[in-house]
Amino acid sequence: MTGTLHGAVLGHPIGHSKSPALHRAAYRLLGLDFSYEAIDTTNASFPALLDRVRAERTWYGLSVTMPLKNDAAALVDELTPTARLLDSVNTVVVTGTDDGGTHLLGDNTDVAGLVNALRHAGVGRAPRVAVLGGGGTAVSAVAAAARLGAPAIDVFLRNPAKAGPTRDVAEALGLAHAVRGWDEAARALAGFDVVMSTLPPHGADALAGELAGATAGTGGPAAGRFLLDAAYDPWPSALAATWSRLGGVIVPGIEMLLYQGVEQVKMFARAGGGAAAVAAARERDVINVMCDAIGLARR
Repeated sequence: MTGTLHGAVLGHPIGHSKSPALHRAAYRLLGLDFSYEAIDTTNASFPALLDRVRAERTWYGLSVTMPLKNDAAALVDELTPTARLLDSVNTVVVTGTDDGGTHLLGDNTDVAGLVNALRHAGVGRAPRVAVLGGGGTAVSAVAAAARLGAPAIDVFLRNPAKAGPTRDVAEALGLAHAVRGWDEAARALAGFDVVMSTLPPHGADALAGELAGATAGTGGPAAGRFLLDAAYDPWPSALAATWSRLGGVIVPGIEMLLYQGVEQVKMFARAGGGAAAVAAARERDVINVMCDAIGLARR
């Protein structure tokens, strides 16, 4: 592939996404002639967009966000072991084939994004972990808990009947897994070292009010307990603000976005012309310019 190569983040809604700022900063640093845009894409329009990517043959990759992660797993040509385990794709690497066609490889960098964000914040080994929600990001949170050495994970759902995907991933990883009702969450969350909220923006607003009421006068979560809220716009979320007031440690969702984006940059660089070695050799520089692009402190 020669000339400007194209990439994008897909999802609905997508106007709030900071992925274009992250990726453009990295590609400028690496001297890659890569464009990167945000394309509002619904479940209904997603297959046609992938057809366009296949036909144009000028693409290096796609970032995929809600509500498309499970659809992407079914529509690409091949899945990495991580994506296959999770049945959830947030990264599509586009390469050419020997016969002039296009190959779409689905991967999932959300797991690495969660793990690296939590480790950077100071989370140690074998934390007690709770997950809020059961969608495409929740399965990544289960896998991240396993990588962190969690002995077990509790998943809080409004509808426990929808726990199948998180249960399947936990069982495949040998991780003890409990499904709990949403009405238990406010009373229970202070008992965990790490809470990962995988809900969409405002999805935990009501829980934030319940949590404040349930812990009023008791000192709230102990110092050193972590909340990672994957919904980073608007920020702070109601849940993050409440957790902070109660003495907990906040890991903004944008930290997850940063670290999963770093992994995507390395894969996309390889797809676009063999520059992965450059990206790997300058990973700290890549991270720092991406931090600058979204207003995070340099690592």
